[in-house]
Amino acid sequence: MNIGPNDALVVVDVQNDFCPGGTAAVEDGDSVARKLSDLALNFRTKDGRIFATQDWHPTSHKSFAENGGIWPSHCVRGTDGAGFHEDLKLPIGSSIVRKGQEPQSEAYSGFDGTTLDSHLKRLEIKRIFVGGLSTEYAVQHTVYDALQRGYSAFVITDAISAINANPDDDKRALDSMLASGAKAVTTTELMT
Repeated sequence: MNIGPNDALVVVDVQNDFCPGGTAAVEDGDSVARKLSDLALNFRTKDGRIFATQDWHPTSHKSFAENGGIWPSHCVRGTDGAGFHEDLKLPIGSSIVRKGQEPQSEAYSGFDGTTLDSHLKRLEIKRIFVGGLSTEYAVQHTVYDALQRGYSAFVITDAISAINANPDDDKRALDSMLASGAKAVTTTELMT
């Protein structure tokens, strides 16, 4: 697939707390980190843009179980858990988009309460390619919001992983994204 300056790779929440050993880990987080690292370098060599979202919560975030939410404490700003996975190597010039910074606001999407949309518009991005963690939450919401904002959205199907609290949550999320207008693509297709 041809990648160029009007294309952006959006790496969603590939952070330590969402990878094996983290407080809200998904099973294949390590593999996703490596695949997206290779893909980010490939995008850079083809003049594509790279954005990485990062959950960056205060300790008082409403989503945490100790604050009445449903999730274990995760990705608390400034902690190792909030850091990017060690295998995720983002090329120089990549943009970091921090989300979930407001204590009373949930932010699954990379567009929620961030400047992602304004950066994409300024750079005249037309297509976004989304991979990361987790499929049925942050990835899905980011894809929905991209479509609502008029971008062509692609889900990198071999560079996502789900929590799967219920069996097949990942399959339902992917089917829903595709039914909403997103397209499926693999890392192999993007690297050629």
